[in-house]
Amino acid sequence: MKFRPTVIYLSLISVLLFLTACNSLVFLPSGSHEKNPYPSTSITGVIPWGAGGSTDSLARAITPLVEEELGQSIVLTNKPGGSSAIGTHYVHKQGADGYHLLFSAENPALYGVLDISDLGFEDFDPISIYARGIATVVVPADSPYQTLDDLLRDAKARPGKVKMGSTGPGGLPFVVGTMINSAADTEFNMIPFDGDGPALTALLGGHLDASVTVLSAAINNAEAGKVRILTVVNDKPVEELPNVPPITQSLPELEKHLPWGPFFGVWVKKDTPEPVKEKLIDAFSKAEQDQTFQSYLDNMKAVPMNLHGEEAVAYWREWQSTTAWLIHDDGAAKIDPVKLNIPRKQMESESR
Repeated sequence: MKFRPTVIYLSLISVLLFLTACNSLVFLPSGSHEKNPYPSTSITGVIPWGAGGSTDSLARAITPLVEEELGQSIVLTNKPGGSSAIGTHYVHKQGADGYHLLFSAENPALYGVLDISDLGFEDFDPISIYARGIATVVVPADSPYQTLDDLLRDAKARPGKVKMGSTGPGGLPFVVGTMINSAADTEFNMIPFDGDGPALTALLGGHLDASVTVLSAAINNAEAGKVRILTVVNDKPVEELPNVPPITQSLPELEKHLPWGPFFGVWVKKDTPEPVKEKLIDAFSKAEQDQTFQSYLDNMKAVPMNLHGEEAVAYWREWQSTTAWLIHDDGAAKIDPVKLNIPRKQMESESR
């Protein structure tokens, strides 16, 4: 049997092409999104707090607008626990490719000083800090406490007996409770929950004496006759509650720390490619300017921030400095801020 040279030649070429193709497939990154422009598939958004709280509500408000800009869905999932550390760790374990977003409040800025986790905002890049809240102290509508001074007097008289809702170390109620304890020499019994929403539910159920929540939740429940707002954590009254005194009326020592409040935004794992971050920043920036989201912030009584990139980093680092040292000075810090390279913010009154 004779073999024609042409047939042999073509067969060899076919074999070489086949082997080349196989070799290329071997080196394609498994499960990689690099072949397609970002985003080529749906994105996971992790909320490290329970449903119904401020972090959750804001994430669900802005997400549909971001989806329109990206042309892909963002599947939101709640992973509460550990003062938001469980959800934060989950995102950090994923790839730095922009397909897992962390919708967070301010808590990771305090993980180090409270020895909650070896992670922190330092391990993520901010896409956007889109809102800031104003905190309030509330009690049930039928509470015997008519004023903040009433609450403080009872807390002083019964150390560790007056129950205040908390979201664990580093959460909004924890920090406000620390502020109050430091300035008023009180000791509240802080009861932890997986978000300010569940804490407020416990308050309304008669399981707490007081709680700390954001302005919108306080106003909504006060208008429904469910809570009484004792104070706003601010250095002056707020427009929405002209008859509710600022906390400095009872505790003027706190003025140097104010204005202060929780903030909310979205982060990606550090080392996420710049083009991916730029795409996300552009999408969130446009969503933040949408009238739908602006109206939502107005209804929530939240302050629009619209901070991205280095501006966002500067903002959370300044917040971290103020709050970490406040916690340290009250004796609640587990690790000295100096060891974490957190500078002490110089107050205006100290620099005069």
